[in-house]
Amino acid sequence: MTELWSSGSLDSSHSMDKSITLPPDEIFRNLENAKRFAIDIGGSLTKLAYYSTVQHKVAKVRSFDHTAKTEGDPLYEISMQEEVSARLHFIKFENAYIETCLDFIKDHLVNTDTKVIKATGGGAHKFKDLIEKKLKLRVDKEDEMTCLIKGCNFVLRNITHEAFVYAKHADSEFRFQNTHPDIFPYLLINIGSGVSIFKVESEDTFERVGGSSIGGGTFWGLGALLTKTKRFDELLQLASKGQHTNVDMLVKDIYGGSYGSLGLTGDLIASSFGKSATPDKEFSKEDMAKSLLHMISNDIGQLACLYARLHNLTRVYFGGFFIRGHPVTMHTITYSINFFTKAILLSNSLLFVALYLDPNQYSWGENYAGSSGLMSTSPDLNPMQRARSGTFDMLEMDRLERQLVNLPLLQDPSSYIPDTVDLSEDALAREYWLYCFEEALDGVVKRAVASQPDLPEAAERAEKFRHKYQHKLQTLRHQPFAYGSLTVRSLLDTREHCLNEFNFPDPYSKIKQGENDLALKYFQKAVKSLGELSWEQRQFALVRGLLAGNVFDWGAKAVSDPSNHLKSCHLYHPFKYTQDLIKHNEYSKISLFLHLTPCYVVFQVVLASNSSPALNDVTNSELQILTERIAAMDLVIQSAVKEDRLTLVQSGSSSPCLDLSRLDKVLAGVVRERHVDLVIIEGMGRAIHTNYYAILSCESLKMAVIKNSWLADRLGGKLFSVVFKYEVPPAEYNIAL
Repeated sequence: MTELWSSGSLDSSHSMDKSITLPPDEIFRNLENAKRFAIDIGGSLTKLAYYSTVQHKVAKVRSFDHTAKTEGDPLYEISMQEEVSARLHFIKFENAYIETCLDFIKDHLVNTDTKVIKATGGGAHKFKDLIEKKLKLRVDKEDEMTCLIKGCNFVLRNITHEAFVYAKHADSEFRFQNTHPDIFPYLLINIGSGVSIFKVESEDTFERVGGSSIGGGTFWGLGALLTKTKRFDELLQLASKGQHTNVDMLVKDIYGGSYGSLGLTGDLIASSFGKSATPDKEFSKEDMAKSLLHMISNDIGQLACLYARLHNLTRVYFGGFFIRGHPVTMHTITYSINFFTKAILLSNSLLFVALYLDPNQYSWGENYAGSSGLMSTSPDLNPMQRARSGTFDMLEMDRLERQLVNLPLLQDPSSYIPDTVDLSEDALAREYWLYCFEEALDGVVKRAVASQPDLPEAAERAEKFRHKYQHKLQTLRHQPFAYGSLTVRSLLDTREHCLNEFNFPDPYSKIKQGENDLALKYFQKAVKSLGELSWEQRQFALVRGLLAGNVFDWGAKAVSDPSNHLKSCHLYHPFKYTQDLIKHNEYSKISLFLHLTPCYVVFQVVLASNSSPALNDVTNSELQILTERIAAMDLVIQSAVKEDRLTLVQSGSSSPCLDLSRLDKVLAGVVRERHVDLVIIEGMGRAIHTNYYAILSCESLKMAVIKNSWLADRLGGKLFSVVFKYEVPPAEYNIAL
């Protein structure tokens, strides 16, 4: 959540906290490039969406003409080029601010190509004239329920951790769900001013099966009458401080305890507001607000439960802005329905007002640099967050230029969790890794500036990056669930998003260029040395070399620390159990998820490397050039490339970690068509931070060097120890050192 800056064109009669200085262009970002607008106006809240183009820098590599290459020339040249991509912006705010927001949009809407704004919701008719007058755009109305279902399907497929289960008294209150292509059928309980209940069976097949007039508007309206408090957030704040048992009549108030024969506990509410008729007794605003919130949330939860039973559905999603991440609301709804099935809450409003986006052509991903995240459920953690008026909730999504799908070899995609440790659950791990990323920030800033020596403004942009990422880390320290499950992967992704935000697409490009040039000089000598070894010695040397390459990770603090000599990086006993792995198994197709450099090709191999830069990991474009040069020096590689026994494919990832549920569709197709029967995942990010517990339907090998002393200690090893994990489905044995 963020505060609307009360200056300039946004000054109004509404009371706003003048101490908040976030400019309005931090809320309505990239507005000048907006191509399409959509607006959903409910009885109390407005949800604005717009589709824009974003111009940003990308690092491109281009191979030199090797015939004219002289000694000392680099393998390839690196250039920074401008690229345009698509972005979706979603902003939610109270209807009280609609005029000031429209004024700002009008003043900054410089794209004269925009002629129409799509609109839905009950307020689309009420505010039609105002919108057309302010924005000089024609309002084109869309069916509200169709937009709602399309929006729900869209976010469930594209936003990782959009859906979550809430458990108030658990160690971790939030249990986030991963994206999955199989989302049907489900029951959607949309809680706005009222409640609508939908049975959704496919992308285009759904029906409204019920509803209720008792919803968010009821809470706001009755709350205003009872407490004289007019603002929705203030009502929630009152409710969080109240004690409903002072107002509600409980089972034990009637029977003196529980009613065992009926299975009713003594603390169960027997009558909402049942004590309020007591003569000559005053009730606090806080207690009344809490009782009212319980009453409405219980009613919605029980209604949802009955409809779920009626339609035999076990997947029930709750959406709409009434929930707003508020703990009492979430807990009451969850408690009311959990005796039958599992209540799954949605963190974003489901606005998708016919922006003419093809969900089957592209995948989308949340841009952590621009999204405000899920607000804190505890007023004590961040008290100002709920006390402010005029809060805005923002979600940004970037269009990816490829479709992302599951790895076909995942044994059970629905239960796959990419991350090994959930930092939102593990407080000690969370504090360590947040500290670790904060400590590394100076180094990242220096490297970002050094990657653009010819741009004098790079230092200023790097400081802006530092400020933004530091703010994100502070937010995650207080709200670890802000963007879903907090993991090492999400911390890395957030950092990459913030770097890209300030046009640092590849801070490690020069380092990689130098490493690749140096590696090529020794390639033929290394191959010759390997050829002189016995079969067993050669396999040992290959694996040891692969892991040695994994050690040199410029994102790991231990590697850059000169006090750490890498003498302890040895491969011991695990190889004794696996040296016959390739020799005695006739693998026809091998898929290798790559960290740094390709291994020597013997069988048919698919090399999957990053689509975009992340730390000093090799990218697909760099690997293409490297392989071309190696093929020119080595007939085995040349033959493998020519005969398509060595295939280079981009993974779809731009992270040192790897989510096997979001891989490039082309890679998934290659894996399926070639009947890959061995998957090798190499690198600490891909094999330990993620996928350590991933179960595949074929044999797999996960290997990495531990380059973090805390992680080594947590896993029971030492710094620079080796993990070498070979699994056969069902797993016959796992070995980790």
